[in-house]
Amino acid sequence: MSTPLGFLRVRVNRGVNLAVRDFNSSDPYVVIKIGRTKLKTRVIKKNLNPQWNEDFTLSVLDPNLPIRLTVYDHDLFSRDDKMGDAEFDVKPLLEAMRLDLKGLPSGTVLARVQPSKHKNCLADESCIKYIDGKFCQDLILRLRNVECGELELSLNWIVDTHV
Repeated sequence: MSTPLGFLRVRVNRGVNLAVRDFNSSDPYVVIKIGRTKLKTRVIKKNLNPQWNEDFTLSVLDPNLPIRLTVYDHDLFSRDDKMGDAEFDVKPLLEAMRLDLKGLPSGTVLARVQPSKHKNCLADESCIKYIDGKFCQDLILRLRNVECGELELSLNWIVDTHV
């Protein structure tokens, strides 16, 4: 088993304007995957703007592997419907961690990641910040392969290996 580069705390904050997959609503949940690791949020019933506010800790072994998120609509009597997917890269966060941080005040923006149709699913610019000794990034991801929807996430690189 290989040693992880570190751990990434992913907070799935909320979904915005998610697609309708039931009569006039959906019962959404999010599946997060990196490599062979697969985690999922709880299902939120009848809500197109769900608030999950759930934290997940991912072991990052390969910085070249994107983190993939897929939103599903939970169904009791049939297969769950896909409500779109998105992915993001951890490389910009790891690159920002190489900067000289001596004397930087908390809240300093270390890097800005721009939306790119071919490289990421960002809906808007995302800033990587150094806050109270932590590397943080807030993301708004536009879902692909669906008519509408966004996911809001917060990332926090965990420097201490005692997660």
